[in-house]
Amino acid sequence: MEDQTPEEALENAYQSLREDLIKEVLGQLKNSSPSMFEKIVVDLLLAMGYGGSRKDAGQAIGKSGDEGIDGIIKEDRLGLDIIYIQAKKWEGNVGRPEIQKFAGALQGKRARKGVFIATSNFSKEAQEFARQIENKIILIDGEQVAQYVIDQNLGVTPVTKYEVKRLDSDYFGE
Repeated sequence: MEDQTPEEALENAYQSLREDLIKEVLGQLKNSSPSMFEKIVVDLLLAMGYGGSRKDAGQAIGKSGDEGIDGIIKEDRLGLDIIYIQAKKWEGNVGRPEIQKFAGALQGKRARKGVFIATSNFSKEAQEFARQIENKIILIDGEQVAQYVIDQNLGVTPVTKYEVKRLDSDYFGE
C-alpha cells in the first residue's frame, strides 16, 4: 500500500467503494417487489437513452398472462423498433429453458430484439443459446444491472466528486 502513488490509492479506494455500492444496489433489487423491479428496469432503459418518455416509451406490462413479456420499450425516440423486456428476480442461475421461453414469446410477437434482465447470473448454456439464435437477446445479470443503475444515477446519490489534474507542460513551454 505504501508504494502506491496517490492516484493509485484514490483509484483503489474508488473501486472498493463502487464494489460495496454494487452489492448494496443488487441487494435492494433482489428485495424489491417484482412490479418494482420491472419499473426499475424500464426506468433504467429510459435513462440509457431508449424510448422517449416513460409515458409513451416504456410500459411495465408484467402481469399474469403477460405471455413471457414484462415490458416494452421503443429502441429510439421515434419508435422505429420495439424491444421486449423480460425482468426476473431470480436466485441461482437462469437456465437455457427460461431463455428459450423468452425467445418463444418474442417469436409470438414477431419481435427481433429482447433484453432479459435478472438479479442473478445466467448459466453457460443460456448464454450460448442467446448467442446462437437468430433473434437478438441481450442478457444482463444482477451485477451488470446494478452497475448500470449506478452509472445512470438511479436510486443513488453522488456524494463527492474528485478531479485529479496534472501539469500541462505544453502550456508552460516557450
